[in-house]
Amino acid sequence: MEHEENDQARITKAEGNRNGEAQAIRRSLRCRASCFVIVSSFVICSLKTLHSISELSQLPGPIFLAIGVFDGVHRGHQAVISTSAEHAHAANETPVVVTFDPHPEKVLRPQAAPHLLSATQHKIELIRALGVGHLLVITFDKQFAATEPEDFVEDLVAHSKPLREICVGHEWSFGKNRRGNLDLLKKLGAKFDFEVVGIPPVKINNAVVSSTAIRQAIEKGDLRQAAQMLGREYTILGTVTRGDNLGNKIGFPTANLSAHSEQFPPNGVYAAEARIDGELHRGVINLGVRPTVSTRRPERVLEIHLFDFDRDIYGRDVEVRFLKFLRSEKKFETLDALVQQIRHDVKEARALIIRADISQRRSF
Repeated sequence: MEHEENDQARITKAEGNRNGEAQAIRRSLRCRASCFVIVSSFVICSLKTLHSISELSQLPGPIFLAIGVFDGVHRGHQAVISTSAEHAHAANETPVVVTFDPHPEKVLRPQAAPHLLSATQHKIELIRALGVGHLLVITFDKQFAATEPEDFVEDLVAHSKPLREICVGHEWSFGKNRRGNLDLLKKLGAKFDFEVVGIPPVKINNAVVSSTAIRQAIEKGDLRQAAQMLGREYTILGTVTRGDNLGNKIGFPTANLSAHSEQFPPNGVYAAEARIDGELHRGVINLGVRPTVSTRRPERVLEIHLFDFDRDIYGRDVEVRFLKFLRSEKKFETLDALVQQIRHDVKEARALIIRADISQRRSF
């Protein structure tokens, strides 16, 4: 009873502050359609994925290429991709996005490689959602890293029928020792008769949009800034794996996610949404090392308890979105105390989401 009274008091207090938490979640709910792109993207476009430069010869020319690593597919990347696509469509030609797998830094500097915003599978779906019809994913290994920039471009020219344009970010570098840059690309364009477009930096609130800036924002929990730079809410794609089944035993079954992405927000408990097989579900995420129940070496775990959900989804891909930070992770003295806190977390998350839904309906 004491817990119920405390819960009701917290909900009542939050009701008086609708312009705070509820509005924040309502803004997040409104962009739901654009945040979860994986399922909706299949309707947008049928994407043909190529895996070698030689396969470009299979496509009708002229060819327009948008090239980059595109980790996160943020607003800057979108500017490169959309500009290339617009130029190609205006000429009724073929646009192709070119990216690399794995991230070059994973090969060149594995110890200092950044945490990925979107692993390759997720990146492909994000690019698909932009309406792209053709994607070339080049395997980036040590042999490819040793390719001279001139040889890389000549290979593209040789297999495009013909190559009409290359579009890149203004600071893009390529080839052995990263010797290739926009200036060299323009010289090669003049030599091989293709246009070169360098996209200037995209800024949000006077800050340059970059994968590094987005990683920093997510790491410190500033998901709003990350969303502004991404042009969508930050989501994590993961595959459901088997855990220790403790959630079922205590009445709160969870899906453990093996995340494809690597950049996480701070540890804690969040009100959340998940997209599974095209369906939207709400729930609570726990991100952390589970200090109360973990008996092994601490390992960061991403698990989500879905409301009113009872299906076997082992092996399925799930895309999750963090709606609202509820509390930090903490160690409880007993398992019963943990269960009581989980009940409270679930009640708080449900109340926040219900208020946000009601407020959203009123605003239309």
